Amino acid sequence: MSGSAASSAYLGWLSVAIATEAELPTTTAAPTIDAVLGYATGYDSHDIAPFVRSLRAVFDGEIALVVDDRPDVRALLDQHDVRILTARTIDGWEPHAVMARFAAFDRYLTRRTDVRSVLITDVRDVLFQQAPFAPQPIGLEVFVEGDRLGDHAFNMKYLRALIGETMAEALAGAASICVGTVVGPSREVVRFCRMVLMLAAVPRSELGGAFGADQAACNIAVHMGLLQAAVNENYGRVATIGLTPGETLSLRDGQVVNPDGSVSAIVHQHDRHPHLAAAMHQRWGQGLEVRERVRPKKAGQRWRKLRDSLMRRLPELR
Repeated sequence: MSGSAASSAYLGWLSVAIATEAELPTTTAAPTIDAVLGYATGYDSHDIAPFVRSLRAVFDGEIALVVDDRPDVRALLDQHDVRILTARTIDGWEPHAVMARFAAFDRYLTRRTDVRSVLITDVRDVLFQQAPFAPQPIGLEVFVEGDRLGDHAFNMKYLRALIGETMAEALAGAASICVGTVVGPSREVVRFCRMVLMLAAVPRSELGGAFGADQAACNIAVHMGLLQAAVNENYGRVATIGLTPGETLSLRDGQVVNPDGSVSAIVHQHDRHPHLAAAMHQRWGQGLEVRERVRPKKAGQRWRKLRDSLMRRLPELR
């Protein structure tokens, strides 16, 4: 597109979603606060309760979530001293929540010079069993969920979409990192968020706002050395158990026990296993009815899905 700027819904959103240098605070404060940040739009209070209640049982620091403006959700968060963040849309458009969250985290953290360490995390399928920042992270930490990227068709699909077949195959032997839990010093987490957002704009920004782009961008950033991060094995600070055989996971004193007998501070994807999901809701979801809400797609949503599918198949002019 000679002589004019490239345009897409994602690039337009990204241009105003990331905090600018002019918005950075002019005063500095000693970074003494640890914070847990999550993106929980589309969820009822019963979806969020296990996350919030289990976290508050082991953590008295700052919790901030992007949520829908629902009375039941607001009441739950007020009760547990959780800060409510807002999402940013451009002309009513925003990318999938898995991508929109990184801009929300970026904007929040760039204004908070008092935040020391940060956990950015999924919400609905995450619960806490010990203090999440013990030991205190000294650098960015990411967490393995499976053996090889090449063993996961979902991961490979979006790797190919973002960096092409040849480069995706070159990464196929690397460990599969889950973007659902990332922890580290605040400045390092901001750098990670911005890296994911920018990688998702290359080479096809129409794909950048899609579900799955976050996972691919995370693995690209770490395995190609675009940022420094410790790649931690499973069942340490975080247990990501969606791919773990259910019969190897047990319960002890109300906690999820890993196959090796250890107990992780953070458990991700416990809802993939019915015996764990039921026990965790019974423990942490008291007083909140589990409701399977059907969220019918509106005509506009169906049109957007069709449009996005079409745009991903067309060359993007730049």
